[in-house]
Amino acid sequence: MSSTTPTSDDLDHVDERLLRTTPLKKLLGRPELGSVVGALAVFAFFAVVADGFLKPSSLGTVLYAASTLGIMAVPVALLMIGGEFDLSAGVLVTSSALVSSMFSYQMTANVWVGIGVSLLVTLAIGAFNGVMLTRTKLPSFIITLATFLMLTGLNLGVTKLVTGTVSTKSIADMEGFPSAHKVFASEWTIGGVEWKVTVLWWIVLVALATWILLRTRFGNWIFAVGGGAEAARAVGVPVRRTKIGLYTGVAFCAWISGQHLLFSFDVVQSGEGVGNELIYIIAAVIGGCLITGGYGSAVGSAVGALIFGMTSKGIVYAEWNPDWFKFFLGAMLLLATLLNAWIRKRVEATK
Repeated sequence: MSSTTPTSDDLDHVDERLLRTTPLKKLLGRPELGSVVGALAVFAFFAVVADGFLKPSSLGTVLYAASTLGIMAVPVALLMIGGEFDLSAGVLVTSSALVSSMFSYQMTANVWVGIGVSLLVTLAIGAFNGVMLTRTKLPSFIITLATFLMLTGLNLGVTKLVTGTVSTKSIADMEGFPSAHKVFASEWTIGGVEWKVTVLWWIVLVALATWILLRTRFGNWIFAVGGGAEAARAVGVPVRRTKIGLYTGVAFCAWISGQHLLFSFDVVQSGEGVGNELIYIIAAVIGGCLITGGYGSAVGSAVGALIFGMTSKGIVYAEWNPDWFKFFLGAMLLLATLLNAWIRKRVEATK
């Protein structure tokens, strides 16, 4: 019985999924590797230059800042993996809070009624973005920019029309407020650290998104659509349904963030949220998501949000001028993108 040694031509035709991969190659292939390295560098930097950064009380502050961003960075990351953007995400958070507050106040209803109406309205706006994108074939940049402008105008115009000012009325004394506050804006102290409920929401959403991406058919569809919509459609992927679902996911998380905004401060300023959409995208990109789609992870978006939290609060603890925050955020975006690109090239070169 004779045996033959595989030639290089034979190996070229072997399914790469059947080839053995070393743990190092697996690690280098993770989208969030660059952001983890960046997060460690940021942590070490502020641990040295900011005296109060390592205090237990600072941990809760940093995680709260990261969670408020991270809740939105998760669905934005999934949307970017699917090859699309949402420039209306920031103001949609404010729209969600405004609908909940004004409906409850004007109808003198239990605040949970306003919360439910807000959920329906917010999901409808997300679905609108997805339907318009898939029906018109226009770039998501144009569709969501138009939605951003419309929501910005509606937030201000409707609020002034209903309340006579640019902010809503307080609903702190209305029925259902205490229970809603516990769900969306509560806090508790453990080990001397004050934890906000948004941290729990954030962890749950990251875990859920990771499970969807890695363990479900819908996750496969997201990667396929981001890698190439036409090729995905050709093999039976429901491209239209996938994209609408992704935009609806962004809307759902905007609803959660909006309710937290409302029940943390009792009132909502109609002009809030403008510009936050870029920070969500930055967190996703720092976390390893490609602008071109088809690559990234929910965990990476969480690390990107954590970098945001450490940077924003680290500058405060270091007693620097907060004007430097945008500089550090931009530097982290550039460095993380370059590092991710370098890692990907190294991985591809070793295959």
